[in-house]
Amino acid sequence: MVKRGRIIAFFLLVLVLAGTIGGTAKNILDNIKLGLDLQGGFEVLYEVQPLKEDGKPVTKETVSNTADALDKRINVLGVSEPNIQIEDGNRIRVQLAGVEDQNQAREILSTQANLTFRDVNDKVRLDGSDLVSGAAKQTFNEQNNPIVSLKLKDREKFYQLTKDILAMAPENQLVIWLDYEEGKDSYKEEAGKQDPKFLSAPAVSKPINSDEVIIEGNFTVEEAQNLASLLNAGALPVKLDEIYSTSVGAQFGQQALDKTVLAGIIGIAIIFLFMIAYYRFPGLIATITLSVYIYLVLLIFDLMNGVLTLPGIAAVILGVGMAVDANIITYERIKEEMRVGKPIRSAFQAGNKSSFLTILDANVTTILAATVLFVYGTSSVKGFATMLIVSILTSFITAVWGSRLLLSLWVHSKFFNKKPGWFGVKKSEIKDLAENYDTLDLPTRFDRFDFAKQRKKFFAISGILISAGILVLLIFRLNLGIDFVSGSRMQILADESLTTEEVKSELEEVKLPSDDIVISGDKENIAVVRYTEDLDKGDIANLKDHFNKLYGAEPSISTVSPVIGKELAKNAMIAVAIASIGIIIYVTLRFEWRMALAAIAALLHDAFFIIAFFSLTRLEVDITFIAAVLTIVGYSINDTIVTFDRIRENLHKKRRLKTEEDIEDVVNQSLRQTMGRSVNTVLTVVIAAVALLVFGSESILNFSIALLVGLIAGTYSSIFIASQLWLVMKKKELKKKGTIKTVKEKKKWSDEPQV
Repeated sequence: MVKRGRIIAFFLLVLVLAGTIGGTAKNILDNIKLGLDLQGGFEVLYEVQPLKEDGKPVTKETVSNTADALDKRINVLGVSEPNIQIEDGNRIRVQLAGVEDQNQAREILSTQANLTFRDVNDKVRLDGSDLVSGAAKQTFNEQNNPIVSLKLKDREKFYQLTKDILAMAPENQLVIWLDYEEGKDSYKEEAGKQDPKFLSAPAVSKPINSDEVIIEGNFTVEEAQNLASLLNAGALPVKLDEIYSTSVGAQFGQQALDKTVLAGIIGIAIIFLFMIAYYRFPGLIATITLSVYIYLVLLIFDLMNGVLTLPGIAAVILGVGMAVDANIITYERIKEEMRVGKPIRSAFQAGNKSSFLTILDANVTTILAATVLFVYGTSSVKGFATMLIVSILTSFITAVWGSRLLLSLWVHSKFFNKKPGWFGVKKSEIKDLAENYDTLDLPTRFDRFDFAKQRKKFFAISGILISAGILVLLIFRLNLGIDFVSGSRMQILADESLTTEEVKSELEEVKLPSDDIVISGDKENIAVVRYTEDLDKGDIANLKDHFNKLYGAEPSISTVSPVIGKELAKNAMIAVAIASIGIIIYVTLRFEWRMALAAIAALLHDAFFIIAFFSLTRLEVDITFIAAVLTIVGYSINDTIVTFDRIRENLHKKRRLKTEEDIEDVVNQSLRQTMGRSVNTVLTVVIAAVALLVFGSESILNFSIALLVGLIAGTYSSIFIASQLWLVMKKKELKKKGTIKTVKEKKKWSDEPQV
């Protein structure tokens, strides 16, 4: 008899979940902070240097004070929720998402704001310490021109100064400088120029007995306001060297957001349809819990006050594909238990129990890779890693606990009794329980294929491809982006199609020519320009102003200094090494060292194929490429562990390995049993990656390609390389020992010495 109470409880629970999501999702989405790559803005990394070469060394306190001064300046810009971080002792990273005038923001941040009053011989007469703090203000003179008004601490001191300047007639100018550079700047050199470096140089006609100083320059209202704000925020006690910067135009950010969200909707919708079509009712349960998973990921990210970036959205979409994996592992085990003739309730319990540790192991190894990404990645990669970790933890909760809770209500209601079709199992596939069939003895669609016997062919194929890959790398090398070799990269967006000649002509007009111009985009309306040198803030400002006026969209520009380029390359290698060591340790503890070595060999095999593919296709290798490689490292080990988990299960069943054929049987049996799951899992993740590739933003195109190539290579290595390498090592162990015990046998009472 069907227990309707459990079914009613299911629908009530689903209604509560739907109501909660529907009622709060909009607020959560509105609250989530978007990164600069999704709403425009810029990020800059400053290295803090002493003001003078012989100056005092930079201390932690100095860096902290500088960060506070930058924070005050950002308040002037009116940017909501800026992000200022002190890194590596003497570096400050500033992220300003949504800032409207990036050139103005960059100028205000980097200006030291050291105000000095000098005579015509460049001798300092007054400086910022003589001014009343916070008293500068923008006002107007009698001719209604914008001016800046300052207050002095000592009226008498200023009176004496003006007397001294007057005595220097006819050279009786009081020269007001902002950020005067010793040895470079000079009043006599600048005086004849149309646009001199000094702010103003009024002639003193009589001694001034006042505590107010007026700076009259050729200011606009905005320039006068900015100068007053800078002076009120205080002079920086140091010099700031810009060693890395990236800026994204607002139009690029909006376009990236729209495209990537569309890619996510399409990819997730296809995954949902696949799950329902293949797994029937459990597939429907999976779509419910996956919807809850997406909601929870965004909720947790909002509560963490995280900043959502483009790679972060990619991590959510990819996370859906990986979350499906946990459901597939469980549902495949339930189907296996049903096929040996167990009632649905027993099959459900046994399938859940046997799949739990497999899911746990697979998730832990992926988290290891994501954690390394977080520690060694830059800001956008950290965002990706954070979202990936949140996604994995959340998917574990929803897939392991949520899916099982919802499905258990139906299973325990007895609604599915004698209805295996609802689980995608045909009645003709179900064996008689009395025949004592084990799930490990079930026939599969792949029984004819001898994986172990064909291992030399697999090794040969991989060997040929690796050799070809090495040759490709030696000939073509990698097309390293500015992240690793330093330089500058500009992305120009236009309404209509662009030509290389047109862009080249415009670059020559601003006196910043480049021969490295690539046209891309659906309408060929995006131009990517590269420079081997890192552009300074003046060049960036000129380029932004010029192309904004020309095409109505601010270009995105990134610059990386040689110092940062080397650091990123070094950190990338360290990240891969640490992730590999962590995985070796974990797999050794959970399985055995031979499986750990085989798993690492397989993931290095996958990483190499991504690198060789990028070398052959000349695709640019940037920092998001490293994120893609480490994601594949996590995914590849995930897939390999599921296979090794089944090998371990089959080994325990055999209890002893006496011949090489015994080991081959274990490998063949395990691969045949997990092949369906491997195909389905990679299919769902590939759907997510292809959706990102086809519909996602150009900014993550290379990231999506690297993921797709890595997924295919990862599936191949998990099935045809990792298990075969373990087989070779296990055979060597057998030759040494003669017999291998696969289960620790407990002593019987009768084996104990009798008294």
